[in-house]
Amino acid sequence: MDIQTVTDFFMWSSIINGGLLIFSSVMILWVADWVYSIHQRWFQITREQFNMAIYGYLGLYKIFWLIFNLTPYIALLIIA
Repeated sequence: MDIQTVTDFFMWSSIINGGLLIFSSVMILWVADWVYSIHQRWFQITREQFNMAIYGYLGLYKIFWLIFNLTPYIALLIIA
């Protein structure tokens, strides 16, 4: 594989995963009560526990996106 193919891979990976992160954040802002009601039926979880789980999920997803998608893409752009 050449460097352009790897750069394109990380570009599209960053775009797709960034879009999923934005989509997840927007959905939690708009329909958090509905999502909580579904999860509360499956698991006996309080609203505070749900909020912490969602906050942790979004934070971890953002960190992974930055480390494993965006940073390699920027590094490849710099060296190209």
